[in-house]
Amino acid sequence: MESIRQNTRHLLPDWRNQGVLWRAIIGVNLLALGAALVEAHTPAGWLAAFMENAAWVEPLLLANLLFLALARDALWRCPPRLGQGVVLLAVAGSAIFLQDSWRFLGLTQDGLIWRAVLLAVGCAALALGYFELRAQALLPYLAEARLAALNARIRPHFLFNALNAAIALIRSDPRGAENALESLSDLFRALLKNTQELTPLSAEIALGRQYLELEKLRLGERLQARWDIEVLPQDTLVPPLMLQPLLENAVYHGIEPSAQAGEIQVRMDMKDDRLRLEVINTMKDPDDPGEGQEDRPGNRMALENIRQRLALYYDMEATLEHGVKNGLYRVRVECPCRTRNFSV
Repeated sequence: MESIRQNTRHLLPDWRNQGVLWRAIIGVNLLALGAALVEAHTPAGWLAAFMENAAWVEPLLLANLLFLALARDALWRCPPRLGQGVVLLAVAGSAIFLQDSWRFLGLTQDGLIWRAVLLAVGCAALALGYFELRAQALLPYLAEARLAALNARIRPHFLFNALNAAIALIRSDPRGAENALESLSDLFRALLKNTQELTPLSAEIALGRQYLELEKLRLGERLQARWDIEVLPQDTLVPPLMLQPLLENAVYHGIEPSAQAGEIQVRMDMKDDRLRLEVINTMKDPDDPGEGQEDRPGNRMALENIRQRLALYYDMEATLEHGVKNGLYRVRVECPCRTRNFSV
């Protein structure tokens, strides 16, 4: 199954990852900008020098990124140093081809081909060095330790609230308290699984439904839940404990403080191989005599926790947005659809 190791499999980066692509593009253009600053003597000359450098750099950069994205799996199967050597050879070959094409068209001088090759290979070597250092900084055991710390913050918070839900029912509804404890034992079992691996989306949905059922035993008709889920691939994998903390956040900050009934809506669909998850909850009316919203600190903890875990799993390919719209609090998560068949 997929795990957090997907971001640190090799000293060579995942050239299909948006974060890697943006870092490569920005880094190479910064080098071109630095070279222009060295060459130019005036501000106008700096801009002209940068445009000239960019005209040569951009086609070479995009062509090599396309090649590396297509050859990613083959490069990952190579020993690390051999893979890096192949990348440098590809960059050198493409630089020779581009420079020779420009010379044929009369756009450059004959004696610049080796300088262009050295510059291209030098930039590529700096980029590979940066990605190697980054891969070492994100070694699996370090990333997993950070993930474990993030999960450790989620679990006690959930378990404390769940136990309170069961305790609140002991006197008023002993049978309901018994059912709550049975559900709680099932939830414990789910939370004790290995959270370093991605989990089936169906398991996350089941955990979320069970959690809301547990809270409904305590809150009764004040808590209404609506699930709007499209038919999704059964082998879709997501980070564990992604949905449940969002539901807990909605209950704790949206439903529980209000004396009136409230609703939590969960929406899921898939578009362009990206999973979209949205959790929407009603908010406490200012005239509601229930507990004040401002009396409940920490409503950003779950969101920041999930944001950091998404970054560990997906780098820049996942997004988390939240805010109030039309009187409803909305949290929206988008991430790539992974499956068990993803391998290198």
